[in-house]
Amino acid sequence: MSPAWLERAALHYLERYSASTEMLRRTLARRVQKRARARGEDPALFTDLVTATVARAVSAGLVDDARFADTRLATLRRRGTSSRGVSAKLAAKGVPRDVVEAAMLAERDALPDGEAEAIEDQAARAYAKRRRLGPYRRPDQRAAHRDRDLAALARAGFAYDLARRVVDLEPDDMV
Repeated sequence: MSPAWLERAALHYLERYSASTEMLRRTLARRVQKRARARGEDPALFTDLVTATVARAVSAGLVDDARFADTRLATLRRRGTSSRGVSAKLAAKGVPRDVVEAAMLAERDALPDGEAEAIEDQAARAYAKRRRLGPYRRPDQRAAHRDRDLAALARAGFAYDLARRVVDLEPDDMV
């Protein structure tokens, strides 16, 4: 394993996926561990090499946690992910908490004053639509599945009041 091999592995990974700094580090560490195990070497010897490769990718602008957080936040919001869910998913990807908070603040600041509070509402509606909950369920099944729909929205990280409002929407009000 050489710096050139690690750099090629990093570039190959970054060509295919958008990644945070921690995701790239984990991927390279996994590749090094797999290759070292096959050769009977100690993977700990290559930790500095992985760190240097990640630092070069960051300095070259190939990896940017803020950019990754912004794009991933937009994707998750379109899918109907709550603020709590976004924070958890980005934390799992290794994005620092302050970068996540900055991305969420930038998201709110980009919208006009009245629409900033509606972010969570739009996400809840998108989630309900994707999962066919509440007003998106067949009319004859809505009442029987109301509690189940509320629980699904709560597990997704939405507040009870918001979940209740979304589940109790009439099909005419869904626009």
